[in-house]
Amino acid sequence: MPDAARPDRSPVAEGSPGGPGAPGLVSPVRTVVYFYSSTSGMVRSFALRLGREAFDLGDREVRRSVPDGPWVLLTPSYKTGNVDNDTIPEPVRRFLASPVTRRRLVGVMGSGNRNFGEHYQAACRQIARTSGRPVLFEFELQGTTWDVEEARSILEDLDRALDVEHTRREAGAQA
Repeated sequence: MPDAARPDRSPVAEGSPGGPGAPGLVSPVRTVVYFYSSTSGMVRSFALRLGREAFDLGDREVRRSVPDGPWVLLTPSYKTGNVDNDTIPEPVRRFLASPVTRRRLVGVMGSGNRNFGEHYQAACRQIARTSGRPVLFEFELQGTTWDVEEARSILEDLDRALDVEHTRREAGAQA
């Protein structure tokens, strides 16, 4: 969830299957997803199918917010070989301008088009390299059903790992 300074806005995937409080959820930590999608809506479609809180960086208020905990970036790549064509979408670049936002980023997922050749997943890989965070998953265009299931599994594993780390830190602070 975004911090208290952010206006109250409903997440894109609120109430969707697998959302907060869903039965069978092992970890109380739920990493939120921030995504940017062009007018094609392919990345938005993928984000909605993940079944967790997802915030659209196309919304100015979301871009001006600061995540209040761990988050994952889901971004498309647009570079097609034109050296003047910046691969990272401007709304993503603006959101990452905040040092706190960058510090809370735990991983990057990317959507790309294999027709871009060597520039396939360029934005995702560049952000991961620059931030020192891992590329968690890459998929083509809007992703397949298998891609969505794999991304969900990766996010659930990440949630569990973050929960273990949080519990370890709390125990250390109490000792």
